[in-house]
Amino acid sequence: MIASTPRGLLVTRFHYTNSISPRETTITGMTRDGTFLIEDGKITRSVQNLRFTESILNTLQRTEMLTRQVKLSADCLVPAIKVSAFTFTS
Repeated sequence: MIASTPRGLLVTRFHYTNSISPRETTITGMTRDGTFLIEDGKITRSVQNLRFTESILNTLQRTEMLTRQVKLSADCLVPAIKVSAFTFTS
């Protein structure tokens, strides 16, 4: 996934997530413990934590790739996901 990304962000963990609009599946939160800049398919440096506000359904519609392997995250088994766009608000 990283190698196929010309420019993007690698988010390893979300923190402090809260529902804003359950009907629209909009949540807000922060990145935590590792957010990195990807340039030319390589991780080039870390970046500060960012706040996001995004609809889960809209994010899933923009899915480009999913891993077969899953990772335990907040007591859930989840795949890694690559999306074409994600809204960071600050």
